[in-house]
Order: sequence, then C-alpha cells, then structure tokens
Amino acid sequence: MSTPAESQCNPVHVAIIMDGNGRWAKARGLPRNAGHRQGAGNVREIVRASADLGIRYLTLYAFSSENWKRPKEEVDELMKLLARFLKEQAKEIRKQGLRFRTIGDISAMPADVRELLEKTIAESANNNGGTLTLALNYGSRQELLNAVKLYAEDVQAGRARPETLDWQTLSSYLYTADMPDPDLVIRTSGERRVSNFLLLQGAYAEYYFCEKNWPEFGRADLEEALRSYRARERRYGMTGEQLREKDNCQDSLPTS
Repeated sequence: MSTPAESQCNPVHVAIIMDGNGRWAKARGLPRNAGHRQGAGNVREIVRASADLGIRYLTLYAFSSENWKRPKEEVDELMKLLARFLKEQAKEIRKQGLRFRTIGDISAMPADVRELLEKTIAESANNNGGTLTLALNYGSRQELLNAVKLYAEDVQAGRARPETLDWQTLSSYLYTADMPDPDLVIRTSGERRVSNFLLLQGAYAEYYFCEKNWPEFGRADLEEALRSYRARERRYGMTGEQLREKDNCQDSLPTS
C-alpha cells in the first residue's frame, strides 16, 4: 500500500466510478442496456488514453456487490457485456503490455465470465506496461470484513499477533494489497458520493466529480481531471510549507 505522495506529479493510480450509463440512455429515449453497451465501448477508449497519459494503475468500478439487486435482465446484459469486453480487450491488453487483475469476489460471477477473467489474469501476469483492474462484485465494507476474517484466522493459527497490528499489516489482507492506494478517484454523472468504493484505500485520495455521464467521458475529460489533481496541494496533515520542502517534482501533464 502506498504512503503519501512526494509531490504534485501526475497520479500513479487513478480509480473511476463509471456512473451514468442509464441516464445517458434515458436522455436519448433508449433502454438502459443501450447505455451499458455504450459505456463498455468507452472503457476501451479510456484504457487507451490512460496508457497514453502515463497512468500506471487504472481501476474501474465495473460491478458492485449491490448491483445484483438490479433487474435480472439488466444484470444478465452486464455479464454478457463483460464477457464480450474481455474477449475484445485481450488483444489491447497484449498490445499495451498491461497486467490485468480484478478486486472483489469473482467466485459469484457466472462460470463463463469467471473463466475469461482467470484466463486474462493468467495470460497478462508477467506484463509490466501498467495495471488495469476491474472492481467486480466489489464492496469496500465487504472487503474489510473479509480482511478481518483472514486476519483473525492468522491470529488463531499463531501467524499474527494482535499487539503488533498496524495499518500496513491490515492493508496486506485487502484485495489491493499489492497495489498503491489511488491518488485520484473520479466519478462521472454529477453524483457526489463514493458508493462503497475503496473507502479505506481512498482515505487520502483526491476526488474529482464530472457532470458528464460515463459514455460521454472522453480523453479530454480525463486530462481535465489530471489538471485538477495537479493543481491541488496534498498535505496529509502537514503544513503547506512542510510539504513544499519535500516536493521537488516538476513533471508536466503529457500533451495529447
């Protein structure tokens, strides 16, 4: 897990809550599933743009643990879109040398989707061109409960000692144990909430809320989010003067 960033450089890890597919469709008199299809297509564009802009970790909130409550027809369509995305995106993942991974409990996903996920993860395991993560059947509270259960098992087995427990230790039990914390969390569609997404990992993240629905969120919008991030001073409890003494980064935003 990451420690406070040294500077106002471009974010290493960007996480996106992809919201607004249904609203995009409704505004055009289309069924919700049409919005999901358009949104899935936009994922490919943002993955490509992120790689171009030097973002090393991109995490996309694709399906929450609460999304199972949606109508079965919509859930089935989302699973079909996910399977199609994985088949089509495999070539792009190889081309860019991306490492693909998931966070969340994928054991509950349909067998064919789970098989594609596991295959893509295995085939890209040794890539080092950046990391694309899909949050699937993910919820931050459930993640914490799972981490606590795993830690308790280790305590019972004598592999862990409660008196030495600290954040670094507990975070090693989270789904994101081998990833840096997100520097920037983006949410589309104008909503101002985090929806049980990376609550612990995002404790010191910067948040950016975009009015556009996810299918409309393009490269220019991503670049604007990065500019907003770079304009902020991330203090982590320190004064601005203390931070500036440590901050010597002069990197600039890549041009498109």
